[in-house]
Amino acid sequence: MNSFSRGSQLTFFDIPVSEPVVNVASVPQRSPFRYPGGKTWLVPRVREWLRCLDTKPSLFVEPFAGGATIGLTVAFEQLADRVILVELDDQVSAVWKTILSDDNEWLAQRILSFELTNENVLAELAKGSSSIRQKAFRTILKNRTFHGGILAPGSSLIKNGENGKGLKSRWYPGTLARRIRAIAKVCHRISFIEGDSLAVIQRYAGRHNSVFFIDPPYTAGGKKAGARLYTHHTLDHQKLFELATSITGDFLMTYDFADEVLALAVKHGFQTRTVTMKNTHHAQMTELLIGRDLSWMQ
Repeated sequence: MNSFSRGSQLTFFDIPVSEPVVNVASVPQRSPFRYPGGKTWLVPRVREWLRCLDTKPSLFVEPFAGGATIGLTVAFEQLADRVILVELDDQVSAVWKTILSDDNEWLAQRILSFELTNENVLAELAKGSSSIRQKAFRTILKNRTFHGGILAPGSSLIKNGENGKGLKSRWYPGTLARRIRAIAKVCHRISFIEGDSLAVIQRYAGRHNSVFFIDPPYTAGGKKAGARLYTHHTLDHQKLFELATSITGDFLMTYDFADEVLALAVKHGFQTRTVTMKNTHHAQMTELLIGRDLSWMQ
């Protein structure tokens, strides 16, 4: 167990690193999103964490859902009785509302039938707002045809893509339809809330046998990635840590490494670990895990 006293000063090299490196290619892909900051690499760690708890959680809350890789894994593998996904972005919310409703098959068919060309993509994205399911389709289309899957303002269409495939580099209609239909089969285990993540944490923090996976946008310590990647990136990190102390059950938080984050963890008596992963380009990257008790990682 790695416990730090209040007031101790930490650096990157003081924090234990948990091995081995997780290769994201070895983890089942559940989400229809190609999402910046996705947490596929963390799936084995989350399995380990939840299985080490004394009892199976009755509720698993993912307050910053995004592509919801972790929440979907919990639902598919029945690692908790119920899953709540929370997202503020109305575009992303439209996708989850549609997939978790009777319109999921409409969305799968719309993806399968769409002829992907530059002209068709631009024409579709130029249409005004309409129904939630139409917005869901356009969000997935944008996510799969824009650089890095970025939905935030300023993003643009893929030009060359992988191996010169252009827009089709990330457009796999059959795969997307299968993922949507698979999620639809477990939707009875999943609830979705469009709203403020901190308010939802506060609402469920006192519930016994509930756990939280907290993956906020990385804007602490002056980090720029969150502002570039996400439409809603402003967050009171101090308040988030304060809310985490009120959680009756357990939680696991993940952050980009920053001195400000380490200071907040120490201030609130939390434990930290660095974990190493491989991205889709096989480059090794390190992130910070924070929790009340991370002894299960040893």
